[in-house]
Amino acid sequence: MGSLTIDLALAGLTIGSAAALSGIGLVVCHRATGVLNIAQGAQAMAVAYLLRDLVVVRHWPVWPAVAVCLLLVAPALGVLLDVLVYRPLQRRGAGPAETMVAGLGVFVLLIGVAVLLWGAAPLAGAPSPLGGAPIRLPGGHTLRPDTVASLAAILALGLTVAAVTRWTAFGLRLRAVVDDRHLAALSGVDADRVSAAGWAFGTFTAGLVGVALAPYLLLDPYGLPLLVMETMAVAVAARLRSIPVAVATGLGLGVAQAELTRLRPSGQLLPLVEAVQSNLFVVALLATALLAGPRITGESPTRHLPLGRTGPGGGRLAGVVCLVLLLLPFGFRGNDLRSALLVPALALVLLSVTVVTGYGGQISLGQAGYAGLGALGTALLMSGRVPGVPALPAVPALLLAVLATAPLGLLTGYPAIRRRGLALALVTFAVGTAMSRFVFEQPYATTGLTLDRPSFIDGDRAFYLAELLLLGLGLLAVRGLHRGRLGRALTAMRDHEAGAVAAGVDVPGLKLLAFVVGAALAALGGGLMGLAGRAFDAASFDPVRGLLWFAAVVVAGADSALGAVLAAALLIGLDAGTVPGVSAVAVGVLAAAIGRLPGGLASLRRRGAAVPGLPPPLPPLPPVRLSAAGRALAARRRP
Repeated sequence: MGSLTIDLALAGLTIGSAAALSGIGLVVCHRATGVLNIAQGAQAMAVAYLLRDLVVVRHWPVWPAVAVCLLLVAPALGVLLDVLVYRPLQRRGAGPAETMVAGLGVFVLLIGVAVLLWGAAPLAGAPSPLGGAPIRLPGGHTLRPDTVASLAAILALGLTVAAVTRWTAFGLRLRAVVDDRHLAALSGVDADRVSAAGWAFGTFTAGLVGVALAPYLLLDPYGLPLLVMETMAVAVAARLRSIPVAVATGLGLGVAQAELTRLRPSGQLLPLVEAVQSNLFVVALLATALLAGPRITGESPTRHLPLGRTGPGGGRLAGVVCLVLLLLPFGFRGNDLRSALLVPALALVLLSVTVVTGYGGQISLGQAGYAGLGALGTALLMSGRVPGVPALPAVPALLLAVLATAPLGLLTGYPAIRRRGLALALVTFAVGTAMSRFVFEQPYATTGLTLDRPSFIDGDRAFYLAELLLLGLGLLAVRGLHRGRLGRALTAMRDHEAGAVAAGVDVPGLKLLAFVVGAALAALGGGLMGLAGRAFDAASFDPVRGLLWFAAVVVAGADSALGAVLAAALLIGLDAGTVPGVSAVAVGVLAAAIGRLPGGLASLRRRGAAVPGLPPPLPPLPPVRLSAAGRALAARRRP
């Protein structure tokens, strides 16, 4: 038994060392730039794909390929991201919310580029640069050579960072920039250079994670970034400050995950235990985000996302464009019409982001989870898989699934009472990821399901018309939520939470309401997505897709209900009309450019200067004051 424990612990060091490297990169990047590198998983994925392409496809020797990826490509990518994405935000004084959206844009953009270059199908990983026989230890135990190299890299990086930050002039400038960037610049510190060095190091460590994981995993443009993103629990546990805590947490979680494989309970507990065994980092992320969430954003106040207010004329134009786009599929046939069935369903899911984020000012990255619950609940009710409930037709099953999912919005609404900005984003992402890993991907919950449409809307055109009617009802409900006394209270909470509390607004109740309504809308859209495809597909509600949906709503205008419809048409239309990955690239570019495009696409009409080739709008004329004679003349000329 003792020998097995040691063997499992040594095996767990492989994943644990990769998680520790990820934690070091996140902590150092945050200490150097003040930004949590939420795109680290996508950066690791990009380096892993590039390494495989150089070694497997172009037949480079392994070590030169590793050197090019880690010493040239990864740091250059970090500097490029700093110059093009994050530096404009820092100079404009953007808050954590805008910076997080830019990071999501980078995340989505790199995934889209990987899909375009290498496809969406999983590929065999790159060979390990440290091949050969395992290292034999006393007692007959063995250790992989690349695991030893990862542990050595952890030790070297930790000591180097400690020495540089404590005993060098660069470390002093680094602390000055983190404490107050503007004051450090006034003191003669080149803050841009310090920030670029931080991003170069952060992307270098992300590349190390990709190189460490590539030999053991299938390269998946969606799965690998999500796996690395789950290791963010390591940095959150370290409060984004302590490298030793991050290293200890990463190694400890890796060993614990390996040791849990010894548990093999019988009966109905086995699927749940197996899910925990393979997703311990998801559990850790949820736990650390809930326990340490209010403190991880530091002392900087959370600024709300930029909103794209277009005015009455822009609203009418957006309405006409939405109407035309939604009516076009009635002229489609075959696969084109079947692809268009997803537009109204996805628009309802994106409307949930508009309610929670655009109206309520709460960042939620877990709406894909609620959409998946709506689809899965509909399928379970239609298949008679709910104990005590007979098999139901599609319409009552969909309504019951929506009603059952809406209260579950409290899973993210209740933590929102005490959290904002990045802390809330991590909690909602962890909840959505937990739904995907522990529910949607488990065979005991998703096998033997049926999702047949009602006979009166079995045809694609009839079903599409029913979707449009439900979308219209959703738009009316959202419009009613945004008007009147309730709408003014939501706006007050979004624009200034402390001021809303002082004015007597029930802020906790409003937050819960926003999340419950958002969960209901997402569940309705998810159920329609399942009925459109006549099957439950867990990949359609992957947490990475939820990040793409959130970024699409933000670039379309977070507080624009019609913008959510346009975003849905953009996402479905681009992928159906071109090749998969184009929509992710388009949304990623726009989200990453949020520093130069505050308010998203919906603000372009109001900010004509932002459109290349158009002259800037004229400033408003000052009010004209008439003399007594002028007022008398004007009165005589009035009809």
